[in-house]
Amino acid sequence: MSREHAMKIWMAGIDAVRPAPLVKQTIRVEEAIRTAPRVLVVGAGKAGPGMAAGLESALADRLDKVEGLVNVPAGMSADLRRIRLHSARPQGVNEPTADGVAGAEEMLRLLQGAGPEDVAVCLLSGGGSALLPAPANGVSLADKQAVTKLLHRCGATIDEMNCVRKHLSRVKGGRLAEAFGGKYLLSLIISDVVGDPLDVIASGPTAPDPTTFADALAVLSRYGLTESAPAAVVRHLEKGRDGTLPDTPKVISTNVVNRVIGSNRVALDAAKRTAEELGYRVLDLGSFIEGETRPIATAIAGIVRSIKHDRIPLAPPACILVGGETTVSLGDKPGKGGRNQEFALAVLAKLGAADMEGVTVLSGGTDGEDGPTDAAGAMADASTPVRRAEDYLQRHDAYHFFGISGGLIKSGLTGTNVMDVRVVLVS
Repeated sequence: MSREHAMKIWMAGIDAVRPAPLVKQTIRVEEAIRTAPRVLVVGAGKAGPGMAAGLESALADRLDKVEGLVNVPAGMSADLRRIRLHSARPQGVNEPTADGVAGAEEMLRLLQGAGPEDVAVCLLSGGGSALLPAPANGVSLADKQAVTKLLHRCGATIDEMNCVRKHLSRVKGGRLAEAFGGKYLLSLIISDVVGDPLDVIASGPTAPDPTTFADALAVLSRYGLTESAPAAVVRHLEKGRDGTLPDTPKVISTNVVNRVIGSNRVALDAAKRTAEELGYRVLDLGSFIEGETRPIATAIAGIVRSIKHDRIPLAPPACILVGGETTVSLGDKPGKGGRNQEFALAVLAKLGAADMEGVTVLSGGTDGEDGPTDAAGAMADASTPVRRAEDYLQRHDAYHFFGISGGLIKSGLTGTNVMDVRVVLVS
């Protein structure tokens, strides 16, 4: 029953951030959008199909005024009449592609051609950075792909990666909004970033950018990547630092409005309500959890032990909710997995067979993806064999461990993305 409860709690969080109803209820009260002579739609993200469907539903009585496209992962679809879903990358490959560049350039042309009375809606959600590439002049797509891989491999935070990507782009860091020539641009955002900072979500294509070229160079230096990064990337950032290139906009026009309509906090609130309905006392650790996965898993394992043995900070039956998004520094020749699978494996390895009695651990990405795998995450309980867990953990090979034990969560793409939701039940 605990596994079923964990899945029910996790799914409640996902259901609370389904994009179509969130967009529909927002657009219905936006008079400027509902009365405009033309509504241009752009955007990118894993929630793109649902967001576009919600927008068309809200404007069902005037769809002839709507046109545009949204970059999404390949294979995602929706029943749309006026907004085109553009396949910008393969599923499970979170890096920029030539198809993504083609879609981004079409969006730039659309916004640049806006009439003075036209309005635009930008639909942004998790995965938007990789799905909305438009390399700066002098920087190739291969250069951006290479530096993105280097930053992923060394465990750079999402803020650090986006700082670099914004300064290698023609759309990120407020440049997409800068291209708009119409009356009013409303950016609707489903956040996949800790704290919901507008300049970081999807690398902030419609938000002012507080970072600089010098900040981007500092990220490369911090991780020792100045020598290994493509020469064109370093050269471009150095030109910007030296004032040869204009920096990203620090102020965005007052006719641009950014609004977060879905977040990890919303998902956690729904998960908490469901856990309480199922009879659990809830310890909600919030949506600001970030950092290396394994130390965080070790800390959560300690809380589990405290609940089991000392009934502190609360007594069983207990549900620990952990939001946010962690990272994994892979090192050389890693196995297969993702941060959520690694979290579940690390808790299992730390607790061992004795302390896993009465414990269920579920960690899943709300988008249905976890690393370069077909799983959203993984689940472990007392029936999961602990033997060799540490060996698989050291190799970052959680996917194969849970493939054998039967703990992989294969939900498929959920159509939304608000980071991760982890559910730990202690009975």
